[in-house]
Amino acid sequence: MIRDFVYSKAKTVKEALGLLEEHKENYKIICGGQSLLILMRQGLVAPANLIDIKSIEELSYINFKPKDGLKIGAATTHSEIEKSSPVKKHYPVLVSMEKNLASVQTRNWGTIGGNLAHGDPAGDPGPVFVALNATVKMANKERERTIPLEEFFIDYFETALEDGELLLEVQLPVVPPRTATVYEKFNIIKNDQGIVSVAVSITMEKKGSSCKDARIVLGAAASIPIRAKKAEKLLIGQKLNNGLLEKIGKRASKEADPVADIHASEEYRRHLVEALTKRMVRKAWDQARKPAR
Repeated sequence: MIRDFVYSKAKTVKEALGLLEEHKENYKIICGGQSLLILMRQGLVAPANLIDIKSIEELSYINFKPKDGLKIGAATTHSEIEKSSPVKKHYPVLVSMEKNLASVQTRNWGTIGGNLAHGDPAGDPGPVFVALNATVKMANKERERTIPLEEFFIDYFETALEDGELLLEVQLPVVPPRTATVYEKFNIIKNDQGIVSVAVSITMEKKGSSCKDARIVLGAAASIPIRAKKAEKLLIGQKLNNGLLEKIGKRASKEADPVADIHASEEYRRHLVEALTKRMVRKAWDQARKPAR
């Protein structure tokens, strides 16, 4: 049962930050509520104040500039990202990720800021945005700050957001030439959360024969989305072959820190990490080798 709370609806970022300052620690922000309301019904959280930012128009946008990259407002819905023409053209992995995120109803109402701020390690956007080298912008009444998304996640359902602080924007840099980013999750029911997921971004050297840079990000394989940095290093400067692919998969599996739950054992999750990492590295490699059109 949901306990009583005071509901406030902010129409501007300034008004929202004022409400956060006023209510100090005893509040929750709602921007869709796809995850928060479930926790409230289960009695896991019981805020005295609920601050709704869903209607703040200045937080709902998708802006792309060729020299600056992509900026997505925190109140932008998953469906808006999925259907965005600039996203389809420049960041197609986001479209494929969003199409398999929960149900159409959830994507139509749930927001990207709410998803990231929820801090669920099994969420789809986290690994993909980290693979794309995303940063996030946050603010309180006194200041704004920007940090890499991979530093935003602290622990299970815990993020770097401080009391009185609001997530404003997700920022993506321009994708380098000869770069491909791919993502896949393993789940039993289509569109359900992944038991394990892997996002891989590979940038090839100019001639397309060896790897210049790589990011391998594991989802639902630790308390936060994590980069398998030792596995990444195995790729740098190398040409891919089956032997190297096996080493990368095994290394990523060792870097994972999964826990057993009702969905899968620790051993099974490590097996999935190894298998998905190999599959995604191969897929990203093949796409990145193709000359730009």
